[in-house]
Amino acid sequence: MAGVTDAPFRALAWRFGAGHVVGEMVSAKSELWDTEKSRLRRRTVTGISPVAVQIAGGDPETIADAARRHWQDGADIVDINFGCPAKKVCRKAAGSALLADEQLVARIIAAAVAAVPVPITVKIRSGFSPAQKNGVAIAAIAQEEGARAVVVHGRTRACRFLGAAEYDTVAAIKSRLSIPVIANGDIRSGTEAREVLTATGVDAVMIGRAALGAPWLLGQIAGEIEEPDTAEKIATMIDHVRAGHAFYGPAGVRIMRKHVR
Repeated sequence: MAGVTDAPFRALAWRFGAGHVVGEMVSAKSELWDTEKSRLRRRTVTGISPVAVQIAGGDPETIADAARRHWQDGADIVDINFGCPAKKVCRKAAGSALLADEQLVARIIAAAVAAVPVPITVKIRSGFSPAQKNGVAIAAIAQEEGARAVVVHGRTRACRFLGAAEYDTVAAIKSRLSIPVIANGDIRSGTEAREVLTATGVDAVMIGRAALGAPWLLGQIAGEIEEPDTAEKIATMIDHVRAGHAFYGPAGVRIMRKHVR
């Protein structure tokens, strides 16, 4: 998540037992590659492997070029975002806006797969809208074009983050695909994770907003750690603020406020 899963946060999540972390979503546009924001968002964390990055864009050639640049920069996995519902992303014909054009999705994935020797994965939603819930078709396209895994958020693009995530579409996608399928949306505890795994048969779950301010949650869900006590949570918060200050400079203190709850 852009603005959340930065290097300091990923380092904490990994320390607490996350099995896989992905960098912040960045634009595929080459003219933004060397901006200060892009450089910070592309920073990796020593000791975390594989290095997974996420790119967003709506043009196959631009996506292919971005995948190539990230691979040359050390990425082990390149994820393409077809799931972000943010208006500023969708207005640029990227993120979940692309779910309305299945042929374009196919061309984007095919171009990225052809451009790099590392796995291409995709993040999608259950469809473009409740009336166009085409997540199964999109996921099948992703597999056919060479994607190595699919993450599915159980809401449509039109739903944004409103209402509850549904998992019938996720289960249908899992039954159709042979590549790994990862479920996402409204998973806030180990109990909810187990319920989703049982209901859908997916290979893993991905945690997003629920981990904001709780980097230990991923390790809890994975069964690696117990709930930290208050003293450890406070110590973690202090560590996070210090890491944010070291990473961003004085602005880091302000940025870290979003993680404190």
